[in-house]
Amino acid sequence: MNRLAAGLIAITACAVSSGCAMQAPKPWQKGVLAKPEMTMAGDMLELKFNDHTWTSKEASFGGFGVGGGGCGCN
Repeated sequence: MNRLAAGLIAITACAVSSGCAMQAPKPWQKGVLAKPEMTMAGDMLELKFNDHTWTSKEASFGGFGVGGGGCGCN
């Protein structure tokens, strides 16, 4: 039982000590992070299509600039 506990403690200590530290991006890395493909939204055309589909299915709109009813014809 003591070997098992010692093993679990050793594994836990290794896992905790080897974690990555959060560091701010360096100035030369910020150019890569500012690219449009790095956004959380992804492809803007796909985002607009998904918003239109959601708006058509919900038969409502709000804040997306898309109008229409539930028919999906807009």
